[in-house]
Amino acid sequence: MQSFDVAIIGGGIVGLATGYQLARRYPATRLVILEKEPELAHHQTGHNSGVLHSGIYYKPGSLKATNCRTGKAALEAFCRAEGVPFDICGKVIVATSEDELPALERIHERGQANGVACQMVDRARLAELEPHAAGVRAIHVPEAGIVDFIKVCERLADHIRHAGSRIVTCARVLAIHTTADRVQLITTAGDYAAAHAVNCAGLHCDRVTAMSGERPAAKIVPFRGEYFELKPEAQHLCRNLIYPTPDPAFPFLGVHFTRLIGGGVECGPNAVLAFAREGYKKTDVNLRDLAESLTYPGFLRLAAKYWRTGLGEMWRSLSKRAFVRALQRLVPEIRAEHLVPAPAGVRAQALARDGSLVDDFLIQEQERVINVGNAPSPAATACLNIGNLIVDRLAPRLQ
Repeated sequence: MQSFDVAIIGGGIVGLATGYQLARRYPATRLVILEKEPELAHHQTGHNSGVLHSGIYYKPGSLKATNCRTGKAALEAFCRAEGVPFDICGKVIVATSEDELPALERIHERGQANGVACQMVDRARLAELEPHAAGVRAIHVPEAGIVDFIKVCERLADHIRHAGSRIVTCARVLAIHTTADRVQLITTAGDYAAAHAVNCAGLHCDRVTAMSGERPAAKIVPFRGEYFELKPEAQHLCRNLIYPTPDPAFPFLGVHFTRLIGGGVECGPNAVLAFAREGYKKTDVNLRDLAESLTYPGFLRLAAKYWRTGLGEMWRSLSKRAFVRALQRLVPEIRAEHLVPAPAGVRAQALARDGSLVDDFLIQEQERVINVGNAPSPAATACLNIGNLIVDRLAPRLQ
């Protein structure tokens, strides 16, 4: 059995950023990162639309708000140093009717409280920024941007390996045994022992938490986000990023337009229950995953409360015409013939038993294991700061 000081479970952007910060701050630490897939950044990170979030949406003082602001600055500096392409292109958050103005104003207030450079603009200024967007008013957020998160992960992994640490792929964790002085990890790539372990398993983080002997504070319920891309002849309809005013009671931002760092414009997502935790297609079904979701009291309470919203999301999943109508609220010139299907993503939504959506980062600590139980957007933007936060919690154990 191979022994290490720290083992990180999960080779997505949060696990890699944690490994990078650990290797940078404690270079003598023997570190191994265990990833169940053949390649890194395969799931949520690899299906991310690549937005560098400003922190405008989040409750002031929350882990999301504080980590997003400092994490974004750190990530921009990292990208400059490493030659990773990014573009601070700006975004607009649009109110398409007078009814949405109170919610838009609340977002503006949050942005100001969080230190985000943002400005409320009228219809004329919106037309200058995004000539094809419809809205009565908007928030302009010039510091929002786009980046290639997969390339970020490649550079993080390079640094981790250069520091002498190991990254093992095809290493799915099957069991965790904790003793007084170590954690034993049984994986498909052999057995590993470490003084401490960090669970950054994303879509499976609650299951890994349970393996570690801790009761998860929330269950992961997977929601698939489906996208279209604009054909080249329609890409002029979106200059940068166009977002709707989100429903303050729901954590999903609604369908929006995102210019991609590699070229093109993405439209979406909706948010529908995925029938598998890795259910990127409508036909992907995992009976265990689906049964867990449909029998979980938290999901049943959520579905009872938001059934109308859920039906609307499902209808947009089934009907391209309905999806197009949602997009036309932001950009009226969009037509169905402008759109081609794009790869979907799956969001690991942490859901409490009472049906409440866990909206902030969630970290549960044991003596030997730190479990990251929820790391939703803007976790990719904030990854370097989240990594530092986790290393701060590891630090007293490494002395």
